[in-house]
Amino acid sequence: MATYTSIGHRFWVMFSLLVAAISVVTALGVYAAASSSHKAIAHQELDREAVYYAQQLARDPAAPLPDTWLLRGYLRAPGRGAAAVPARLAGLAPGYHQVEQPDGTQGTVLVADTPRGRLFLLFNNDRPNRVVMLFGLIPVVLVVLIIYLATYLTYRASRRAVSPVIELARIVRHWNPDQPDPAALAPERLPAATDSDVEVLVRALYNFANRLEAFVERERNFTRDASHELRTPLTVMKIAVDVLADEDMSPFARRSLARIRRAVREMEALIETFLVLARESASSLRDEDFLANDMVDKEVARYRELLAGKPVDLRCEAHARFALHAPPRVFAVMIGNLIRNACLYTDRGSITVEIDADKVCVTDTGCGMTDEDLERAFQAFYRGSRTGTRGHGIGLAIVRRIADRYGWRVSLESTLGKGTRASVHFPSAQPPDAALPAVAGAEEPGA
Repeated sequence: MATYTSIGHRFWVMFSLLVAAISVVTALGVYAAASSSHKAIAHQELDREAVYYAQQLARDPAAPLPDTWLLRGYLRAPGRGAAAVPARLAGLAPGYHQVEQPDGTQGTVLVADTPRGRLFLLFNNDRPNRVVMLFGLIPVVLVVLIIYLATYLTYRASRRAVSPVIELARIVRHWNPDQPDPAALAPERLPAATDSDVEVLVRALYNFANRLEAFVERERNFTRDASHELRTPLTVMKIAVDVLADEDMSPFARRSLARIRRAVREMEALIETFLVLARESASSLRDEDFLANDMVDKEVARYRELLAGKPVDLRCEAHARFALHAPPRVFAVMIGNLIRNACLYTDRGSITVEIDADKVCVTDTGCGMTDEDLERAFQAFYRGSRTGTRGHGIGLAIVRRIADRYGWRVSLESTLGKGTRASVHFPSAQPPDAALPAVAGAEEPGA
């Protein structure tokens, strides 16, 4: 699933990266400028000093060698030894050279021949570098601070511009669809400086919230009315069928009565399923701790009537016991639909409901399904190629919807002509003791 970040976080990251980029570029620029400028300054000063010294020699052959804060000169006259020149400089050829001085600093040396001999001018690189860094860094720092200030002001203005959207996202994030509150999205609650685009979005959400509230209210009214209005005629029909079963009837009439009874049971199961799926709110279907084995046994006994007149053996095999924390009716509807499907599509043989530590499997010896049927089995209103007119094509779709809603896993295995195996795995299965009521005032062992 994709992970999304908020607009405010994106603005913060974007401007942080911008500030970091400005800082890095500025630092690299200052370093590059300082590295390239010291060489140019050294060469320029050495050339000027060499020319000036040559002019001094032309006016006064006894002119002293340069000896300043930045420069120091050495002269090796023809025919004389190199004692007056440091050993590290004596062997250098005419031109520019980079040398390391005794104090560890770097220097640039210009070696040139003059009428009085070979001239060595030593320039101290570190001293002008400090000046260059000092006077070069101050303007750069001022420029960077101005850029930072402008970036911060831009960030604040951008945040202020999108603040209505951020506030709207916060309201929608904490909005409860089960108990919608359209007043939280009222356009009148927007800040005065809201953009027109945001206002259009808020009005659309406000209208949607009102429609959603009306829809939820209609759904609650429907499920409340349907629970009474649909169950009452079904109860009357079941009682009438039971009364007619005690009368003397022909075999044909008894077969017709059995079909009516099965149809009433099937309709009752469908109505129960639809009502369970229609109730979205947690208040209508409360989670409880219950023993899954008991619910499975009830559903097996409930659907035995669908096998009346069929040579089919329906049995339940419990290999383990487990409890669940969920609405019991939802669990019963899901297991009941699997058993009901097996009863509808099995004409002979057996139907086995197996209960394991965290799983319930329903295996039948019915007509089975093709590969295409397996791929589309969970689609609503899809009926397999060998089912004929039996069923409505919604049983497995309902099972999948319930499983997805409560985090259960449902799977199908089928062989054409041999049968089908439907399995439901419950990751949240608990030991059976979880479904037992606590005994009030139980004594401690050994009391």
